[in-house]
Amino acid sequence: MGAGEVDAQGNVNATGLGPKPTGAGGFINITANAKHVVFCSSFTAKGLDCSFEGGRLHINQEGSLIKFVNRIKQVSYNGKLAREKGQKMHYVTERAVFELQAEGLTLTEIAPGIDIQTQVLDLMEFTPRISPDLKEMDMAISMDGAPFGLRKYIFSN
Repeated sequence: MGAGEVDAQGNVNATGLGPKPTGAGGFINITANAKHVVFCSSFTAKGLDCSFEGGRLHINQEGSLIKFVNRIKQVSYNGKLAREKGQKMHYVTERAVFELQAEGLTLTEIAPGIDIQTQVLDLMEFTPRISPDLKEMDMAISMDGAPFGLRKYIFSN
């Protein structure tokens, strides 16, 4: 699923972005009934330019719009309800992977070449929990012609 904003509790806004709401369509039905939801989005928006060279991610120009915010504009996906019913949730970006855990949104993977402080944490309005088992992302999810790589997030555990 796509998403525009996410907060520390794992709430996601995918429908109330900008002056014209896009509407939920089947988003609510799909996310409410799935056992595991994977949101895919860029980490920032509006001008983000990235390249992948030598197995490393390079941020050529950072986006000016922050997507990880203290308070989302509209709740399209409710993190508290997801945790209560045991639903798994991952939020996958080009530079970081987050998982919704009991403690809230948790950073579980980081892309090779990314500085966790300046290119992740400093670009968030809240500080996520950082997994003690923080791993390096498999860059196959970003490389041209390679298998997409999301299978491990969808079918893990």
